[in-house]
Amino acid sequence: MSAAVAEKRKPLISIKDLKQYFPVRGKRNMFVKANDGITLDIFEGETLGVVGESGCGKSTLGRVLLQLYNQTDGETIYYGRSLESIAPLYALDIYKNLAKKCASSKEATKKLEMLEAEYEKLEAATKGSEDQAKLKDLYAKLNEKNQFKSKAHNEFISIVRLVGGFYASKDFDEVTRVLVDYYKSLLTIKSIEIGLTKTNLDIAELEYKSNKEPNQKNESKLESLKKQRDKVVDNELKNAKNVRDQKFATVEALRESYKDDAEFQKYEAYRDDGVDLASLNYDEMRHLRKDLQIIFQDPYSSLNPRLTVGQIISEGPLTHSKFESNNERASEYTMQVMENCGLASYMIHRYPHQFSGGQRQRIGIARALAVEPKFVVCDEAVSALDVSIQSQIINLLKDLKDKENLTYMFISHDLSVVKYISDRIAVMYLGNIVELCTSQKMFDKPLHPYTVALLSAIPTTDADSKDKDMIILEGDIPSPVNPPKGCKFNTRCIDVMDICKEVVPVWKEQEPEHFVACHKYN
Repeated sequence: MSAAVAEKRKPLISIKDLKQYFPVRGKRNMFVKANDGITLDIFEGETLGVVGESGCGKSTLGRVLLQLYNQTDGETIYYGRSLESIAPLYALDIYKNLAKKCASSKEATKKLEMLEAEYEKLEAATKGSEDQAKLKDLYAKLNEKNQFKSKAHNEFISIVRLVGGFYASKDFDEVTRVLVDYYKSLLTIKSIEIGLTKTNLDIAELEYKSNKEPNQKNESKLESLKKQRDKVVDNELKNAKNVRDQKFATVEALRESYKDDAEFQKYEAYRDDGVDLASLNYDEMRHLRKDLQIIFQDPYSSLNPRLTVGQIISEGPLTHSKFESNNERASEYTMQVMENCGLASYMIHRYPHQFSGGQRQRIGIARALAVEPKFVVCDEAVSALDVSIQSQIINLLKDLKDKENLTYMFISHDLSVVKYISDRIAVMYLGNIVELCTSQKMFDKPLHPYTVALLSAIPTTDADSKDKDMIILEGDIPSPVNPPKGCKFNTRCIDVMDICKEVVPVWKEQEPEHFVACHKYN
């Protein structure tokens, strides 16, 4: 994907400095650093392939994006729904405490400036020096500066993403009052719409029954429910939206009063409509769960053996109130989903043990797609299947992606499979993404030494291939509990330098849409 195309495409999920640490049982202050500072965007409608050796954190990354784990640090911003429609409580907390949070962020910015000045002074003092002690001090200060820069940036972004130019306000009391009033009006609308969910569901069920078999009793009940719904919509909801519009106009008027302020405009550019998944509470995340789904690796253990295929697939839609009960309407929908995923509808009452591995994976795909998601994590979705079945499942996933306008994260250790299905590929090593670019560029011009080694290990029948010799990575993968200092790949890299052993490399766009974290290019 070219840089021009990437600019036109809207990110569906944007993650910044994502970290997922797991405590080591019985060991105080020791953690498995499964994901250790990952930054990337996933665009709407694309398939992002994620590859790496076993234990590098691929599956953990997929599960963290879905918030199946409580994210340790960083941001996971979702753009599939508007902030207004979700109205998360974390935003109200920021609005209520805006002065305090902005002051904290500005203090962090001052500290960062101090660290940068200290580093520049130390760098000038050690220029041309080969004194190892002085160089180690320089590297330590560089690490400290980079780590704090990431922390300060995350704190800053979490605020300005919501309030924009109000970050530069001279009167936080007025700004806070206006923003809180507006946000409370959103919460009121959200509460009314949640109350309408059951009524709308009952109406949909009665309409289905009336279309199938007209009945005067059902017609009367349907008419009564519609009047009840219309009354709420025309009165409570309409009034609540009018109040929201008035409050919004007040916010916009206050924003307009700053329009000639250069500092206000600088911060206003950061404002967007993303929802931070890591900051949502349980109920808010549960509401979004239907947007974000996963297809598991093992088609055997991921299906409940006590449920029929119909029950497995319909469980999600029932949970998310698409249907009131597992009735005829729900069964028709389930059979349609099954047929879309290559399963005969007559199999609806069979149990998982009555299917082959490939068919079971189709059931897993159908279960994920039954709730009409926008983003699907395919976690080693074909690795447990025979090669002949793998191609069928991959082609099914590609067809469904185009038909349903899905966005995939396709996790695999097989680079050949990833190349076939992915628009872009991210290479992971020990909790970090070390390289990210388009699929074709990854194979044509890999930059990171680890990527080069992985690609050299792919069997080929091309006699004219320039990279005939396989690069053998010496040594074992280090422990994620106690990873190497500096670049984590330095213990196995053939291009290792002194700085690699001390300083964590910066994630950088080396070429248009080609990101790499390696000191060779920094």
